[in-house]
Amino acid sequence: MISDAFRAFKHRRRLARARAEIMARTDAPGRPHGLPGPLVLSLTSYPARFGTLELTLRAILRQTMQPDRVILWLDEGDKAHMPPAIALLPGLEVRTCPPWRSYKKIVPTLLDTPDAFVVTADDDVYYPADWLERLVSAVHQGAKIACHRAHRVTLRQGKPTPYAEWRHNIDAPERSPLVFLTGVSGVIYAPGVFHPDVTRDDLFTLLAPRSDDVWLYWMHRMAGVEAQKIGARARILEWEGSQVQSLRSQNLHGTGNDQAIAALLDRYGWPG
Repeated sequence: MISDAFRAFKHRRRLARARAEIMARTDAPGRPHGLPGPLVLSLTSYPARFGTLELTLRAILRQTMQPDRVILWLDEGDKAHMPPAIALLPGLEVRTCPPWRSYKKIVPTLLDTPDAFVVTADDDVYYPADWLERLVSAVHQGAKIACHRAHRVTLRQGKPTPYAEWRHNIDAPERSPLVFLTGVSGVIYAPGVFHPDVTRDDLFTLLAPRSDDVWLYWMHRMAGVEAQKIGARARILEWEGSQVQSLRSQNLHGTGNDQAIAALLDRYGWPG
Protein backbone atom coordinates (compact mmCIF):
# COMPACT_ATOMS: atom_id res chain seq x y z
CA MET A 1 0.00 0.00 0.00
CA ILE A 2 2.79 2.43 0.92
CA SER A 3 4.73 1.63 -2.25
CA ASP A 4 1.63 2.19 -4.40
CA ALA A 5 1.03 5.54 -2.72
CA PHE A 6 4.66 6.52 -3.18
CA ARG A 7 4.57 5.60 -6.87
CA ALA A 8 1.42 7.68 -7.30
CA PHE A 9 3.10 10.61 -5.53
CA LYS A 10 6.18 10.36 -7.78
CA HIS A 11 3.97 10.17 -10.86
CA ARG A 12 2.08 13.30 -9.86
CA ARG A 13 5.38 15.12 -9.33
CA ARG A 14 6.60 14.07 -12.80
CA LEU A 15 3.35 15.31 -14.31
CA ALA A 16 3.65 18.64 -12.50
CA ARG A 17 7.23 19.08 -13.74
CA ALA A 18 6.14 18.20 -17.29
CA ARG A 19 3.32 20.77 -17.23
CA ALA A 20 5.65 23.45 -15.90
CA GLU A 21 8.30 22.64 -18.52
CA ILE A 22 5.78 22.90 -21.37
CA MET A 23 4.41 26.23 -20.17
CA ALA A 24 7.95 27.63 -19.81
CA ARG A 25 8.84 26.93 -23.45
CA THR A 26 9.21 29.84 -25.81
CA ASP A 27 6.54 30.62 -28.39
CA ALA A 28 9.22 31.53 -30.93
CA PRO A 29 9.38 29.24 -34.00
CA GLY A 30 11.85 26.37 -33.86
CA ARG A 31 14.75 25.81 -36.24
CA PRO A 32 14.08 24.93 -39.90
CA HIS A 33 13.93 21.18 -40.47
CA GLY A 34 15.98 21.14 -43.69
CA LEU A 35 14.16 18.13 -45.17
CA PRO A 36 13.65 17.87 -48.96
CA GLY A 37 9.88 18.11 -48.56
CA PRO A 38 7.21 19.42 -46.20
CA LEU A 39 7.19 18.20 -42.59
CA VAL A 40 3.66 17.52 -41.35
CA LEU A 41 2.89 16.58 -37.75
CA SER A 42 -0.34 14.59 -37.52
CA LEU A 43 -2.47 13.31 -34.62
CA THR A 44 -6.04 12.57 -33.64
CA SER A 45 -8.18 12.69 -30.53
CA TYR A 46 -11.74 12.20 -29.26
CA PRO A 47 -13.91 13.71 -26.48
CA ALA A 48 -12.71 11.38 -23.69
CA ARG A 49 -9.21 12.87 -24.17
CA PHE A 50 -10.20 16.51 -24.68
CA GLY A 51 -9.57 17.32 -21.02
CA THR A 52 -5.81 16.80 -21.38
CA LEU A 53 -5.41 17.31 -25.13
CA GLU A 54 -4.32 20.94 -24.80
CA LEU A 55 -1.23 19.91 -22.81
CA THR A 56 -0.11 17.51 -25.53
CA LEU A 57 -0.78 20.03 -28.27
CA ARG A 58 1.21 22.73 -26.50
CA ALA A 59 4.11 20.28 -26.13
CA ILE A 60 3.93 19.48 -29.85
CA LEU A 61 3.57 23.09 -31.00
CA ARG A 62 6.48 24.33 -28.89
CA GLN A 63 9.34 22.28 -30.30
CA THR A 64 12.98 23.16 -30.99
CA MET A 65 12.37 22.29 -34.65
CA GLN A 66 9.53 23.78 -36.67
CA PRO A 67 7.15 21.59 -38.70
CA ASP A 68 5.40 23.08 -41.69
CA ARG A 69 1.97 21.99 -40.48
CA VAL A 70 0.38 20.48 -37.37
CA ILE A 71 -2.95 18.79 -38.10
CA LEU A 72 -5.45 17.48 -35.53
CA TRP A 73 -7.90 15.08 -37.19
CA LEU A 74 -11.34 14.58 -35.59
CA ASP A 75 -14.57 12.78 -36.35
CA GLU A 76 -17.08 15.24 -37.77
CA GLY A 77 -19.34 14.97 -34.70
CA ASP A 78 -16.49 15.35 -32.21
CA LYS A 79 -15.35 18.74 -33.47
CA ALA A 80 -18.37 20.44 -31.89
CA HIS A 81 -17.29 19.19 -28.44
CA MET A 82 -13.70 20.41 -28.68
CA PRO A 83 -12.75 23.00 -26.01
CA PRO A 84 -12.58 26.48 -27.59
CA ALA A 85 -9.03 27.02 -26.26
CA ILE A 86 -7.73 24.23 -28.52
CA ALA A 87 -9.04 25.88 -31.69
CA LEU A 88 -7.20 29.06 -30.72
CA LEU A 89 -3.77 27.45 -30.42
CA PRO A 90 -1.48 29.17 -32.94
CA GLY A 91 -0.15 26.90 -35.67
CA LEU A 92 -2.80 24.19 -35.25
CA GLU A 93 -5.10 23.02 -38.06
CA VAL A 94 -8.24 21.18 -36.94
CA ARG A 95 -9.77 19.05 -39.68
CA THR A 96 -12.35 16.28 -39.91
CA CYS A 97 -12.19 12.86 -41.54
CA PRO A 98 -14.03 9.52 -41.56
CA PRO A 99 -14.32 7.68 -38.21
CA TRP A 100 -11.18 5.56 -38.62
CA ARG A 101 -10.31 5.37 -34.90
CA SER A 102 -6.53 5.48 -34.31
CA TYR A 103 -5.88 5.44 -38.07
CA LYS A 104 -7.09 9.04 -38.17
CA LYS A 105 -3.65 10.16 -36.99
CA ILE A 106 -1.96 9.05 -40.23
CA VAL A 107 -4.26 7.90 -43.06
CA PRO A 108 -5.92 11.29 -43.77
CA THR A 109 -2.50 12.96 -43.83
CA LEU A 110 -1.08 10.33 -46.21
CA LEU A 111 -4.04 10.97 -48.51
CA ASP A 112 -3.80 14.75 -48.14
CA THR A 113 -0.02 15.19 -48.45
CA PRO A 114 1.50 12.07 -50.07
CA ASP A 115 4.87 13.76 -50.65
CA ALA A 116 5.34 14.94 -47.05
CA PHE A 117 7.50 13.66 -44.24
CA VAL A 118 4.80 12.68 -41.73
CA VAL A 119 5.32 12.61 -37.97
CA THR A 120 2.61 10.96 -35.90
CA ALA A 121 1.97 11.50 -32.20
CA ASP A 122 -0.49 10.28 -29.61
CA ASP A 123 -2.82 12.71 -27.88
CA ASP A 124 -2.37 11.64 -24.26
CA VAL A 125 1.35 11.84 -23.42
CA TYR A 126 4.13 14.34 -22.71
CA TYR A 127 6.64 15.15 -25.49
CA PRO A 128 9.99 16.83 -24.65
CA ALA A 129 11.00 19.99 -26.48
CA ASP A 130 13.56 18.21 -28.69
CA TRP A 131 11.30 15.24 -29.45
CA LEU A 132 10.67 16.26 -33.07
CA GLU A 133 14.26 17.36 -33.70
CA ARG A 134 15.60 13.93 -32.75
CA LEU A 135 13.23 12.21 -35.20
CA VAL A 136 14.18 14.58 -38.01
CA SER A 137 17.90 14.12 -37.24
CA ALA A 138 17.49 10.36 -37.74
CA VAL A 139 16.11 10.99 -41.23
CA HIS A 140 19.03 13.30 -42.03
CA GLN A 141 21.29 10.39 -41.01
CA GLY A 142 19.63 8.02 -43.45
CA ALA A 143 16.56 6.55 -41.74
CA LYS A 144 13.35 6.31 -43.77
CA ILE A 145 11.29 5.55 -40.65
CA ALA A 146 12.42 6.48 -37.15
CA CYS A 147 10.75 6.05 -33.77
CA HIS A 148 11.55 6.72 -30.12
CA ARG A 149 10.02 3.48 -28.86
CA ALA A 150 10.03 0.02 -30.44
CA HIS A 151 9.75 -3.69 -29.76
CA ARG A 152 11.70 -6.50 -31.39
CA VAL A 153 9.62 -9.20 -33.04
CA THR A 154 10.61 -12.73 -32.10
CA LEU A 155 10.13 -15.54 -34.61
CA ARG A 156 9.52 -19.25 -34.33
CA GLN A 157 9.80 -21.35 -37.48
CA GLY A 158 9.70 -18.18 -39.55
CA LYS A 159 6.49 -16.80 -38.03
CA PRO A 160 6.01 -14.25 -35.21
CA THR A 161 5.48 -15.58 -31.71
CA PRO A 162 2.59 -14.15 -29.63
CA TYR A 163 2.92 -10.41 -29.08
CA ALA A 164 3.46 -10.78 -25.33
CA GLU A 165 6.65 -12.81 -26.03
CA TRP A 166 8.35 -10.09 -28.08
CA ARG A 167 11.23 -8.03 -26.66
CA HIS A 168 9.32 -4.97 -25.49
CA ASN A 169 10.63 -1.40 -25.36
CA ILE A 170 14.15 -2.20 -26.57
CA ASP A 171 16.80 -0.16 -24.81
CA ALA A 172 19.27 0.85 -27.55
CA PRO A 173 19.25 2.15 -31.13
CA GLU A 174 18.51 -0.55 -33.67
CA ARG A 175 17.50 -0.95 -37.30
CA SER A 176 16.38 -4.31 -38.65
CA PRO A 177 13.39 -6.02 -40.27
CA LEU A 178 12.30 -7.06 -36.75
CA VAL A 179 12.10 -3.55 -35.26
CA PHE A 180 8.41 -2.99 -34.56
CA LEU A 181 7.67 0.67 -33.92
CA THR A 182 5.11 1.79 -31.36
CA GLY A 183 3.32 5.00 -32.22
CA VAL A 184 2.81 6.30 -28.68
CA SER A 185 6.22 8.01 -28.46
CA GLY A 186 6.16 9.39 -31.99
CA VAL A 187 7.26 8.19 -35.44
CA ILE A 188 8.53 9.92 -38.58
CA TYR A 189 7.83 8.46 -42.02
CA ALA A 190 9.59 9.60 -45.19
CA PRO A 191 7.51 9.76 -48.39
CA GLY A 192 7.02 6.48 -50.21
CA VAL A 193 7.77 4.06 -47.36
CA PHE A 194 4.44 2.19 -47.47
CA HIS A 195 2.81 -0.48 -49.58
CA PRO A 196 -0.05 1.03 -51.67
CA ASP A 197 -2.66 -0.73 -49.48
CA VAL A 198 -1.79 1.46 -46.49
CA THR A 199 -4.71 3.86 -47.01
CA ARG A 200 -7.32 1.21 -47.91
CA ASP A 201 -9.95 1.58 -45.24
CA ASP A 202 -11.80 -1.51 -46.50
CA LEU A 203 -8.73 -3.53 -45.44
CA PHE A 204 -7.38 -1.93 -42.27
CA THR A 205 -10.83 -1.62 -40.69
CA LEU A 206 -11.40 -5.33 -41.36
CA LEU A 207 -7.97 -6.86 -40.72
CA ALA A 208 -6.56 -4.67 -37.95
CA PRO A 209 -9.33 -2.39 -36.65
CA ARG A 210 -7.66 -1.76 -33.26
CA SER A 211 -4.01 -2.30 -34.20
CA ASP A 212 -2.64 0.48 -36.37
CA ASP A 213 0.94 -0.28 -35.29
CA VAL A 214 0.60 -3.82 -36.66
CA TRP A 215 -0.94 -2.60 -39.91
CA LEU A 216 1.76 0.03 -40.43
CA TYR A 217 4.52 -2.52 -39.70
CA TRP A 218 3.15 -4.82 -42.43
CA MET A 219 2.78 -1.93 -44.85
CA HIS A 220 6.35 -0.62 -44.52
CA ARG A 221 7.91 -4.09 -44.43
CA MET A 222 6.00 -5.09 -47.59
CA ALA A 223 7.57 -2.01 -49.19
CA GLY A 224 11.01 -3.26 -48.14
CA VAL A 225 11.60 -0.51 -45.55
CA GLU A 226 13.07 -1.08 -42.08
CA ALA A 227 12.34 1.09 -39.06
CA GLN A 228 15.09 2.77 -37.00
CA LYS A 229 14.64 2.87 -33.24
CA ILE A 230 16.57 5.87 -31.82
CA GLY A 231 17.84 6.63 -28.34
CA ALA A 232 17.63 4.63 -25.13
CA ARG A 233 14.62 2.92 -23.59
CA ALA A 234 11.60 5.20 -23.97
CA ARG A 235 9.54 6.28 -21.00
CA ILE A 236 5.87 7.11 -21.48
CA LEU A 237 4.41 9.85 -19.29
CA GLU A 238 0.64 9.80 -19.66
CA TRP A 239 -1.54 12.65 -18.47
CA GLU A 240 -3.70 11.82 -15.48
CA GLY A 241 -7.23 10.89 -16.52
CA SER A 242 -6.34 10.32 -20.18
CA GLN A 243 -6.42 6.51 -20.01
CA VAL A 244 -10.07 5.97 -19.12
CA GLN A 245 -10.48 4.65 -22.67
CA SER A 246 -7.35 3.14 -24.24
CA LEU A 247 -6.44 0.47 -26.78
CA ARG A 248 -2.95 0.20 -25.36
CA SER A 249 -3.67 -2.20 -22.51
CA GLN A 250 -5.75 -4.65 -24.55
CA ASN A 251 -3.16 -4.69 -27.33
CA LEU A 252 -0.34 -5.21 -24.82
CA HIS A 253 -1.97 -8.46 -23.71
CA GLY A 254 -2.47 -9.59 -27.27
CA THR A 255 -6.23 -9.39 -27.57
CA GLY A 256 -5.94 -6.79 -30.33
CA ASN A 257 -2.49 -7.22 -31.83
CA ASP A 258 -2.44 -11.02 -32.01
CA GLN A 259 -5.78 -11.03 -33.82
CA ALA A 260 -4.49 -8.46 -36.30
CA ILE A 261 -1.24 -10.38 -36.84
CA ALA A 262 -3.17 -13.57 -37.60
CA ALA A 263 -5.42 -11.73 -40.06
CA LEU A 264 -2.49 -10.07 -41.83
CA LEU A 265 -0.56 -13.34 -42.04
CA ASP A 266 -3.59 -14.89 -43.68
CA ARG A 267 -3.95 -12.02 -46.16
CA TYR A 268 -0.34 -11.18 -46.98
CA GLY A 269 1.92 -13.77 -45.37
CA TRP A 270 4.96 -12.81 -43.27
CA PRO A 271 6.61 -9.66 -44.75
CA GLY A 272 10.13 -10.62 -43.81
